[in-house]
Amino acid sequence: MSAPVTFSTFKTASGHLFGHAALNNPSALNALTLPMIDLLDPQLKCWAEDTSIAGVVLSAAGEKSFCAGGDVVSLHHASKRVGAGNVPPEAEMFFEREYRLDYRIHTYPKPILCWAHGIVMGGGVGLMVGASHRVVSPNARIAMPEIHIGLYPDVGGTWFLQRMPGRMGLFLALTGAIINAGDAKLGNWADAVIAHEQFSRVLAAIEKAQWHGQLKNDSAALSTLLKQFETQAPTPLLTTHADAIDSVVNHATLAEVDVALRQLQHHTDPWLAKAAQAYAHGSPTSAALAYELMKQNKNAELADVLRLEYQASVGCCAHPDFPEGVRALLVDKDKSPKWKPDCLTDVSVDAIADILKPGFKGVHPLHDLGKPVNMPALPVSTDVIN
Repeated sequence: MSAPVTFSTFKTASGHLFGHAALNNPSALNALTLPMIDLLDPQLKCWAEDTSIAGVVLSAAGEKSFCAGGDVVSLHHASKRVGAGNVPPEAEMFFEREYRLDYRIHTYPKPILCWAHGIVMGGGVGLMVGASHRVVSPNARIAMPEIHIGLYPDVGGTWFLQRMPGRMGLFLALTGAIINAGDAKLGNWADAVIAHEQFSRVLAAIEKAQWHGQLKNDSAALSTLLKQFETQAPTPLLTTHADAIDSVVNHATLAEVDVALRQLQHHTDPWLAKAAQAYAHGSPTSAALAYELMKQNKNAELADVLRLEYQASVGCCAHPDFPEGVRALLVDKDKSPKWKPDCLTDVSVDAIADILKPGFKGVHPLHDLGKPVNMPALPVSTDVIN
């Protein structure tokens, strides 16, 4: 059986090496498992400390997907095993280590080229956005679709979504809408659009190039190298529908946004209508949680965002919507989740506060990311629900 992540290095014209890590579970669309994380993170750490390594390439096997998200099915089974209201230890381990990996990529001391082709969703977006050089294929299908499974846009999503133009990020958080490569560039999730068929040629160009072993110079050189392979990005859907999106999300409370989104279900444009229908079919608790986290993380540092997201993700595992959402979408596949509650007006401030409260004893499991801090969650805003 082949390893779920493969590693190799190749020598360049300057004598420096590049590391190459490839997700290797194409039959599952390279969904990110804990064993994959436990292979990838220490190897990235090793390459970061190796002076012979000038940069890293992160790609994935198969033609369909870079990474379709985290392995939430395993978390569903673990949640069912420990029973309602309890958090399985596997969930605590998964989210801690996944967020550590994401933070390592965001703060990596060498250029990382993430080659994200095909399906890029959830945890796959988390791997991509933090890289110094993000390439997406012209046919990429990109989304943060966690509202469908009773979760919320994690892996730093409540940080990078709100850094998109206007309130486009809020729209994506609430609908899980699938966007294209042009949207990824617009939202600063990607730097270049290059056909997947060019991957071997890009690797060959890296091999033939002169590198310096210095972040600033090598980052500039890699950016220049990628430009020669770029192709036209598709027109961003978010630009095409900017006015309609703004009219929906530009309200003072989530309750008002909820009304506007439900009205959008009947829009004549299929993409807008589908996005609104996905929201209406999603978890009301997830919508309220995503809205609240994006408010709390508006001006936060990434490390603090990941600390609060850890609390939220572990809290979601003790809430009935997460295992139920995964069951309905990915296990039984009946696509008929029974949310508790099933209406936004019945989601209480106390319920959101309960999900966000620390579920650990002692120091935060991610206390050492960035500058260590003591970061309690802020009081939940009343305008989340009202």
